[in-house]
Formats: sequence, C-alpha cells, structure tokens
Amino acid sequence: MKLNLTRNEKLFLSVFGIVYAALIVYVIISGYEFDLEGVGIRWIYQLPFGEGPLSRINPMTVFMTWGIMALIIIVAMSFRRFELLPGKRQTLMETLLGYMLELTEDAVPRKRFIKPTFVIACTLFIFILIANIITAFPGLNTTVTEDGMKLTLFQDTWYSPTSDLNTNATYAVMVLVISHVFAIKAKGFSTWIRSFFQPHWLMLPMNVISEIAKPISHSLRLFGNIMGGGLLVLIISYLIKYFVMPPFLWGFFGLFIGAIQALVFSMLAIAYIGSLLE
Repeated sequence: MKLNLTRNEKLFLSVFGIVYAALIVYVIISGYEFDLEGVGIRWIYQLPFGEGPLSRINPMTVFMTWGIMALIIIVAMSFRRFELLPGKRQTLMETLLGYMLELTEDAVPRKRFIKPTFVIACTLFIFILIANIITAFPGLNTTVTEDGMKLTLFQDTWYSPTSDLNTNATYAVMVLVISHVFAIKAKGFSTWIRSFFQPHWLMLPMNVISEIAKPISHSLRLFGNIMGGGLLVLIISYLIKYFVMPPFLWGFFGLFIGAIQALVFSMLAIAYIGSLLE
C-alpha cells in the first residue's frame, strides 16, 4: 500500500522524527533512568473547605478538560462554513457525523428525540476521542518525587481527563439522567414509573439495580481501558527500554484503543437513551 502524503504532512512527520530522535539522544547523554516510582499516584489538591472525596480535585483533570474544550471550540469555528466540494477535513467530519446520525436513527424509536440524542452522543464522542488520542503523544504530565508532585515534559504522554474516574462517572450519570428525562417526556410520568414494575412488581429491585449498574459499568469500562493502558505502557517501557517501545505502544493504546473506547461510550449512550424510549 502506497501512502500519498501532502507536503505539510511530510513536513510534520519529518519534524516529529527529528524532535523524537533528539529526545532519545538527550536521554542517552544525560543518563536519564526511568523508574516506576509514583506510577498511578495522582496529583490531588485538598480544597480549603469541606472534607471527604467531594472536597478534593485533580488539577490536571481540570486543566486538560478546559484545554480540550478550548481546542474543540477553535476547531468547530473553522467549520462554520461547509464547502460544496469538501476537502479532507470536511469529508472526515461529514463521514463521522453521518455515521453517528445513522446509529442514532436506528436506536432511537421516537423521531423528536433523534436530534438531541445525536447532539449528546457526538459531543461525548468528540471530547472523549480527543482526550484519548492525546495519550498517543509525549507531552505534559505529572510525576511523584520525594519533594512531592512535579510537572514533566516529554517523559510521559499528555494527561487524559478520561483516565480520571470522576470525569467518566460524571458523563455516565449525565447520560442516565438525560435518558430518564427523555423517557418521562415521551411516555409521561405515570407510565415511566410503571416501567420499573414490569413485567411484575417483584422485579422492582432488579430494575432499580439494573439502572444503577448502567453508569457504573459505563464509566468503569472507559476508565479501566485508558488508565490501565497508560500503566501498561509505562511498565512495558520500564521492562524493555524507555523511548524504544513507547511510540508503538502510545499509538496502539492512544489512537486505536482510544478511538474504539470513545465510539463504544457514545454508542452505549445512544443505546441507553433509545432503550428507555421504546
């Protein structure tokens, strides 16, 4: 298979290769030794008010979430006008949105809920996709030292907000709430309540448990793949040689697995909403 790359794409790959080779030379000359100290430990900031888990935040999750949102807004502004003869970016966007629309139309039985479900699913997909694929590139992250947490550059991949369970759980709970709000609007409150007692009133506990299990499995699936993939890359890098295998591993877990998990999360959101609208 022959790749037809544009001049800008060849320039980008050349610059990336030179920079990466320079980093390898710097690591060898400086005698940098990679270890697993502090792997999996997060930067947690205790807020000056309150106690418990709700009074603690991960600053990197906040910073990267806002950074990704800003990136999405900037990219979206470049698509304010669609051309009659689409280019590569417009073709990719139209193909992606068209595929998500087909999934939504097949899963959501009530026509008036297709568009809002489509918007929700696409928003989740685009955010999670970007949050996942940035783990395929070296960038800014944090590490644990004897003096506490410190920022690192090019020693790890960009920090992904989806590797924080709080982010995934928030989106999963949001999908659960939206699905039941849509169900109430579509069926009416009394019919929605009766659905918990079907096919028999003895099934009420099981129906409630099944609804609670949705956001738990929804969030843990994404968290486990992204967080586990990052840890696996670091462990394999330590066992082989740091900066030798990471390009392949980052590409596999960040691009391939990251894209699949973003699609799965969005498809499950569509399925959960559609199942309650039947």
